[in-house]
Amino acid sequence: MINIKGVSITEHASLKNLNTYKLDSHADYLIKVETTEGLIEVLKYLKKENIKYFILGAGSNIIIDEYFKGAIIKLTGLNKITIKDKTVTCESGAMMGSLSCATIDANLTGLEWAINIPGTVGGSIVGNAGAYKSEMFDTLISIKVLDEFLNIKELKKKDIKHAYRDTDLKRKNWIVLEATFVLEQGNKESSLELIEDRKERRKNTQPLDMPSAGSVFRNPEGDHAGRLIEASGLKGYKIGGAEVSKKHANFIVNTGNATSNDIKNLIKYVHTQVLEKFGIDLILEQEIIDWK
Repeated sequence: MINIKGVSITEHASLKNLNTYKLDSHADYLIKVETTEGLIEVLKYLKKENIKYFILGAGSNIIIDEYFKGAIIKLTGLNKITIKDKTVTCESGAMMGSLSCATIDANLTGLEWAINIPGTVGGSIVGNAGAYKSEMFDTLISIKVLDEFLNIKELKKKDIKHAYRDTDLKRKNWIVLEATFVLEQGNKESSLELIEDRKERRKNTQPLDMPSAGSVFRNPEGDHAGRLIEASGLKGYKIGGAEVSKKHANFIVNTGNATSNDIKNLIKYVHTQVLEKFGIDLILEQEIIDWK
């Protein structure tokens, strides 16, 4: 294919360990890049050869199909985190847990909620990830992106349309390269106590021992999707290898051999049942990636 410094390429690559549902998916190419310069050279080549590509973060919160005829790109090396006073700059390939830990170690507060988010910083910004009534845009100041013409540009928070679990970046052919946050002075011990308390609650309420992609549906105003699904009698309901978690009804888990169609069909069934029983049109929080 191509030979670019800081770029590794695997042909006919398995993506099973690159998505949190552990779906048995493959792609023509898996490309891992270490630098922005390497990414730009890769994209130039793919555009020239008319090869489709998809930027894959940590593979969380998404449902991928069985085969992608194109190149999957991982921003593996773009993971540098820099902290100066209360300003934190982080490259998009860093994991959210790493960002949270780095800020806590620096006695900063504001990103404790993100320590268990199983995504990259770039993907979390695009989807405006959040937890515990906090979200990415609470402390975000600006981002750097690579636009569709392969130019690097900076965007202030006010330039990005964002809402609950959504941004207009989802609908642009841009790649997030870096993000800057401003946090508050905190206390490491207090932050760690808060994290430990939340860790216990997650362990007791979520199916952390089985492959999933987090919450399936958004909580409707004044209610909880999990309660509605459970009240519809769907805990433990299965289609193929996909199952509504017996521990938390707003999780779908892979019992071992689930396909993307199993998961998508189960999502449709759950949505229909809740709509029929309660008249509530649940909104999907996970993203279905259509590679056709």
